Amino acid sequence: MNPRCSTRLPQAYRKDDVRLVRRTTVLIDLLGHHGPMAVLCERWDLSSSCLYDWQRAFLLHGMESLHYRHSGGRRPKLTPRQKKRVVELREAGPQVVGCETACWTSVLLRVLIWREFGVLYKRQYVCTLRHNLGCSLQKARFVSDHLDAAKRLAWLQDTWPAIVRAAKRGEGLLLCEEEASCAQWGA
Repeated sequence: MNPRCSTRLPQAYRKDDVRLVRRTTVLIDLLGHHGPMAVLCERWDLSSSCLYDWQRAFLLHGMESLHYRHSGGRRPKLTPRQKKRVVELREAGPQVVGCETACWTSVLLRVLIWREFGVLYKRQYVCTLRHNLGCSLQKARFVSDHLDAAKRLAWLQDTWPAIVRAAKRGEGLLLCEEEASCAQWGA
């Protein structure tokens, strides 16, 4: 037996590798206690095909079967070079690529990727992609001028009286209006 294999279970415990510890425990239960398959499936919340697969792999490959490998998955739609280009374009800013705003959103990044590379992602995945590329979600924090006592006093003592004087000189009418808008960065 490979000495590296015999140390896998203690290593799994030390690394807190729950998957490997569970698989090993299930195999001990399956092979050592010879319990009914239906009972084992219910106890471990696994399908019988999964248990049979684990059992077959262990019987064929021994301790080597207790090693998890990356199973692959779908090939990425963007190449590493294209991902690097996305990061460069994102860092340059949306205005450089023709957008009218100064803030990136997942929808804008989605459109950018579609225009540049012909790859259409779902908006939700663009958030994951952005995170995987090392970009963090940031929200701007705004502080209103009316919270600064010195600026507020200066406006009341200097700016507002100058506006009133200019209106009186030109026989103008001062209208005050409440402005309502939706912030681009969310509420």
